[in-house]
Amino acid sequence: MAEEEAEAGGSDAGSEEVLLTPAQLIRSLEQAWMNEKFAPELLESKSEVVECVVEQLEHMEENLKRAKGGDLKVGIHRMEVERIRYVLSSYLRCRLRKIEKYFPHILEKEKTRAEGDPSILSPEEFAFAKEYMANTEAHFRNVALKHMPPNLQKVDLLRAVAKPNLDSFVFLRVKERQENVLVEPETDEQREYVIDLDEDSQHLIRYKTIAPLVASGAVQLI
Repeated sequence: MAEEEAEAGGSDAGSEEVLLTPAQLIRSLEQAWMNEKFAPELLESKSEVVECVVEQLEHMEENLKRAKGGDLKVGIHRMEVERIRYVLSSYLRCRLRKIEKYFPHILEKEKTRAEGDPSILSPEEFAFAKEYMANTEAHFRNVALKHMPPNLQKVDLLRAVAKPNLDSFVFLRVKERQENVLVEPETDEQREYVIDLDEDSQHLIRYKTIAPLVASGAVQLI
C-alpha cells in the first residue's frame, strides 16, 4: 500500500483537514461501512472518505501495473485492492437501499436540518433521492391517482412510507468510555435509568439510545 498520507476533510467547508495514513483511511471506511450496515437509519455521509479511498485505489492500481509479474507481493496487493473495492461498493449500495426505502423521511430531515449541521446525503445522493421521489410520485399519479376523484388525487409519502425503526436493538463495541448514558424503559412499569459503557465492552441496546454515540464515533456497531 502506498506510504503517502491521504487528506480527509470535515463535513463543513470551514472545518480543519485531517491527515490520514492509507491504513487509517481504510479503517475509517470499514467503520463507516459497519455502522451503515447495522444502523436502522441513514447515517451522515462520509463522502470525503469515499473520495479519498477512490483516489487511493487508483494509486494502488497504478503501482500494481508497474510491479513485476509473478511477484507474490503483487498478488497479495491485488487481493487487498479487491477487498477495499468490495467494502466501498457495499457501503454505497447499503446507503442507496436506505434512500430508496426511506426517501421521504430522509429528504424531510435534510430540508429541516439546522444550518451548519452536517448533511446525511452527499450531493449525488441528494440528487438521486429527489429524482427517486419525483419518479415515485409520477408513477402513483399515472397508475392510480389520475383515475380517482379530485379530492383523492394526492398522496402523503411521509405517511405512506414507513419510517426507520429507531427502537430496534443493535450490537455495539465501545471505543471510548461513556458515563451516565440514559436508557429509556421498555415497559410502562419500568423507569428510566443510566448506565456506564466501559471501553472495549460490547452491548445489545436500543439504537436510539446510542445514536449520538454512533455519530460521534464513540461506539462502533458490530
